[in-house]
Amino acid sequence: MDIPALSMALSQNKVLTDVGVALLAKNLDTMESAGEALVSVIDSSMELSVNPDLGANIDLKI
Repeated sequence: MDIPALSMALSQNKVLTDVGVALLAKNLDTMESAGEALVSVIDSSMELSVNPDLGANIDLKI
C-alpha cells in the first residue's frame, strides 16, 4: 500500500470538495438575491395593479 500516494489523493479530494462547497454557497447567495429581487418586483406590480393611480400625482401648496 502506497501511503504517500493515498495521502495526496485524499488531500486533493478534500480540496475539490471544499471548492465545490464554496461554489454551491456562492450560487445559493446569488439565487437568494435573485429571489428577493423577484419578490420585490412582484410586490410592486401587485401594488400598482390594486392602486394604479398611486404616485401618479403630487399635490404641492406654496
